[in-house]
Amino acid sequence: HRTVTLRRQPVGGLGLSIKGGAEHKVPVVISKIFKDQAADQTGMLFIGDAIIQVNGINVESATHEEVVHLLRNAGDEVTITVQYLREAPSFLKLPLGSPGPSSDHSSGASSPLFDSGLHLNGNSTNTAPSSPSSPIANEPKYEKRWLDTLSVPLSMARISRYKAGTDKLRSNAFEVLALDGVSTGILQFYTAQESADWLRAVSTNISDLTLQNMKMANKCCSPSDQVIHMGWVNERHEGTDSSQLYKFKFLALKGSSFYIFSTPPVSTLDWVRAEKIYNLCEVLFKIHKLWLADDCWLQANLYLGIHQDFDLEDQRPYCFSVMVGHGKSHYFSVELGSELAVWEKSFQRAIFLEVQRTGSKTYMCSWQGDTLCFTVDFALGFTCFDSKTKNVLWRFKFSQLKGSSDDGKTRVKLLFQNLDTKQIETKELEFQDLTAVLHCIHSFIAAKVASVDPVFIDSQSIARKYMYSN
Repeated sequence: HRTVTLRRQPVGGLGLSIKGGAEHKVPVVISKIFKDQAADQTGMLFIGDAIIQVNGINVESATHEEVVHLLRNAGDEVTITVQYLREAPSFLKLPLGSPGPSSDHSSGASSPLFDSGLHLNGNSTNTAPSSPSSPIANEPKYEKRWLDTLSVPLSMARISRYKAGTDKLRSNAFEVLALDGVSTGILQFYTAQESADWLRAVSTNISDLTLQNMKMANKCCSPSDQVIHMGWVNERHEGTDSSQLYKFKFLALKGSSFYIFSTPPVSTLDWVRAEKIYNLCEVLFKIHKLWLADDCWLQANLYLGIHQDFDLEDQRPYCFSVMVGHGKSHYFSVELGSELAVWEKSFQRAIFLEVQRTGSKTYMCSWQGDTLCFTVDFALGFTCFDSKTKNVLWRFKFSQLKGSSDDGKTRVKLLFQNLDTKQIETKELEFQDLTAVLHCIHSFIAAKVASVDPVFIDSQSIARKYMYSN
C-alpha cells in the first residue's frame, strides 16, 4: 500500500481519471494520469493502482459515484491510499466511451467502466465520457503505468558475469538465469561496489535455497548417500580452433560419487542421468591460483573489479580442476571467491567421509607376469597379495611410504622404509588405470592426516549432524 497526498491544482484538478466500482464487483482503479499535473507530479501513482482509501475513508466497497463524489469534494488536499493490482483489470483496456454492460445513459450518470475525469475543474457531477469533439478527447495520449517485468525464481538459478561464449568479464554487470531458462537479462550497475553487493546478495539467496533443496533430497537418502554439496559452475572446453569455450554445468557431491550434470537433478531418477559419475576416492581436487603482475596472490575473498587492474594469464580468477582416471581432468570456474572456498571444503569433506565409509579399496595389478591385488586400507595401510593364493607378499603402514614415482602411464614405484632395518624398499607395480590408483592413495593419506586434526574432525561431526537431520 502507498499513501499519497495530492494538492488539487486550479487548472487540472487532481490530474487523474478513475474507472470501476463496487456495483460491478470490481475495484476503483486509476485509469489515466495526465502529464505534469498533480497525480503525475507525486511520482508515486500509476495506471492500474486500485484506490483503497480517500482521506482515511475505506472505499474498497464503495460505488463508482461514491468515490467520484469523495474525490471531488475532499478539498484542496486529498490523501489517497492505493495498491497496485498485478493482474490489470480487463475494463482498463476498454476504449474511451465504450458502453458498460449496465450503463444507463438516460439517467445521465456515467458507467463505472467509463473514465471519470478528475482532471477537470469545478465540482460538476457530470462525469460522462468526453465527446470526441471535446478538446480533452484530443489531448495527446500519455500513460504512466507499472511495467511488470520478470519474476525469476532463484532456486537452482545460476549467475553469469561473462559475455556469452567468451572469457570477457562484463563491467559492473551480471545476468541471472532461472532453472527454466528465464533470464533477467543483463543487470547493469553504476559502480563496481553496487554490482558486487547485488551479486553477493543474489548468490547468497541461491546458496540458501540450494541448501534447502539438499536437505529435502537428504530426507530421502540413507546416511551413506547424503548430498554434501551441489551448485552451478562453468566448465572449460577446447574449441576446434584452440579457443576456450565455457559451458554451464551442475556439479554434485553425493554419497560415494562426484556427478557432472548439464541440468540440475530435480527428482530421484535424475541422479542416474548424469553426464559423468566418478568415485570420490579416485578424484583429485586442485585449486588454480593466478600469479599477478605485482607478484602477489589473488586472494579468494576478492569479489569484483580488483583483478581487472592486472594482466592475468586467464580472465577467470576463481578456477579449480578435478582430475579423474586415465589422466583426464575437468577444469571449472565459479563466479565468486567464496564459492571456490566452499567447493574446496566440500570436496575435502566428501572425500574424507567416503574413505571412512569405504575403509579399503583393492585394485588388480601385475608385476613380472604375476597377477596381484593391491589394497589401500585406512587402518592397515598398503597390502599386496597374490590374486590366486591370497598370500600376502608385503604390507606397509602409511607412515612407511617415503616417496613414489611413476612413468605417467601404467607403472609406479613405491618407496617404503623397513621399520627394522631402516632401509628403503622399492616395490614396483603396473595398473590398468594408474591415475585412479594414485588418486586413491592420495585420498586415503589425506583422510588419515585429517583424522588426527581435532579441528577438522569437529567440523565433520557438525556437518554430519546437519546433513542427517530432518
